[in-house]
Amino acid sequence: MSGQTPLAGVAPRVWAVGALCRAVADALESRFNPVSVRGEITGFSRAASGHCYFSLKDAQGQVRCAMFRRAASLMDFMPRDGELVEVQGRLGVYEQRGDLQLIVESLRRAGQGALFEQFLRLKAKLESEGLFDGARKRDLPLLPVGIGIATSLGAAALHDVVTCLRRRAPHVPVILAPAAVQGSQAPGELVAALQALYRQAEAGRIDMILLVRGGGSIEDLWAFNDERLARTIAASPVPVVSGVGHETDFTIADFVADVRAPTPTAAAELAAQPLETWQATVDLMQARLRDAAQRRLDRAGQRVDRAAAHGPALFARRAAARAHRARGPAPAPRAGAARAARAGAGRRHRPQAGRRDGGAAGARRAAHRKARPAAATARPAAGAAARLCAADRAGDRPARHQRGPVQPGQPLRADLADGHVDVRVSTAAPNRP
Repeated sequence: MSGQTPLAGVAPRVWAVGALCRAVADALESRFNPVSVRGEITGFSRAASGHCYFSLKDAQGQVRCAMFRRAASLMDFMPRDGELVEVQGRLGVYEQRGDLQLIVESLRRAGQGALFEQFLRLKAKLESEGLFDGARKRDLPLLPVGIGIATSLGAAALHDVVTCLRRRAPHVPVILAPAAVQGSQAPGELVAALQALYRQAEAGRIDMILLVRGGGSIEDLWAFNDERLARTIAASPVPVVSGVGHETDFTIADFVADVRAPTPTAAAELAAQPLETWQATVDLMQARLRDAAQRRLDRAGQRVDRAAAHGPALFARRAAARAHRARGPAPAPRAGAARAARAGAGRRHRPQAGRRDGGAAGARRAAHRKARPAAATARPAAGAAARLCAADRAGDRPARHQRGPVQPGQPLRADLADGHVDVRVSTAAPNRP
């Protein structure tokens, strides 16, 4: 008997699951509550009901926390992942899952968590180098040639982005560069994926890149706070859209990218305008072109109507004006005619010289009068001109101007404006005083 324990021969108690959970909760209540805990927030979220859910962690472990709406309404700040806080509450067991849970009744800041402090230091460093400067941000192409996506093959974000792009812009090609988005190997794979997309951009196949991942805790998103990844994004030859996490999540990649989208789906919506929008734009431009052409036709029809109403007289006047413009200015008088006009004017102003010339001048006038009928007969044949210039012609000798008296039977040549006529003197008479 001395070798037996007090429980020897007694069957152990068999607990029901619910009863065990309640017993553990009672033990925690009696031993620990109320309790104060210091730790770093991770996975913070606020439900539509107003309740807040998150975890507190340190290097050795973590505990799930719930903060109901009444206690959450008393906070004077919005907790963020990575913040170091102190909470007061009561330990319990969430019996539906059998999880240890801390029901938080109050929460206050206790400093910055280690990860958050590291995030802030890198952010300040890159900001001082100008990587966040708005002047280096580029606008997204309005009509992208192609879109590159860097994310995990198994990520829900990939399904959301592809579905959105297929619905809004099915004509735009998409190139995927797979990479891990969580874990220690994720930063290197993301850098390699982006560099592969950069080569596609240099080949002209894409002109925009989406870097996307779903939401998570600060640890889950930590790959997007890597310095090497940030510098790779800054070196992109095409605009980069960062759609990492949810709207309340911020990473270094968000600050370096050309555009930050609150969710992966929002990144896809920013990248491609709906096809219906462009179709409506084309329809509008077509309608404006059709209206402009119709207005021009209407104006032309009105001009035709006005011309018809004025009758043939308008056309006759316009034809006469066109003919006048086509003829150009009247031709200048020929040099021979000008010399003859000057000679006639001289004779009129020198009556005494004609008298002194005596019989020779009379003979020349008689010769001209005799030659005038022949010249007049020759004008219609030659087609021309108003004035003659006589010169004698002896055989084949060149013609010369006649200065002295002429003799009956003397051959003469009458020069016209556009030809000449050969005549012969029949009678010569002196000039009359």
